[in-house]
Amino acid sequence: MLLQIVNVLYVLVAVAIIAFVLLQQGSGASAGSGFGGGASATVFGARGASNFLSKSTKWLAIAFFTISMGMAMYASKRATGNTPAQTDLGVMGQPAPAAPAAQIPTATVPEAAVPSAPAQTATPATTPKAVTIETTQQPAPQGK
Repeated sequence: MLLQIVNVLYVLVAVAIIAFVLLQQGSGASAGSGFGGGASATVFGARGASNFLSKSTKWLAIAFFTISMGMAMYASKRATGNTPAQTDLGVMGQPAPAAPAAQIPTATVPEAAVPSAPAQTATPATTPKAVTIETTQQPAPQGK
């Protein structure tokens, strides 16, 4: 139960980080208008006071990494417990259940209803004989 709550909190923190990062204005936003005007030197320099979005992003990132480390420690302690660690392959790791032959229904058909197939005789394999074609050279027709 607690692990499920932590997983939901983890996803919510991740979505909040994405939203807050996308809402912030980048440091190069004023660089386009500032080229040649002398303002580009301040773009890449020290920033002023941080606003609500940057402070919130910092604390959400700290929470995200803390939850990540906690979940990793929980998973490693669970794997090194008294039971040996097993690889969870999910549905693909399970063998398909085989139906016993006794449960497969069979139909009985009277022999009179089944047409008999004609008997096939084995024919010896024959190889084609080589054929030699003789050509005779005829004189070319004279057109005059």
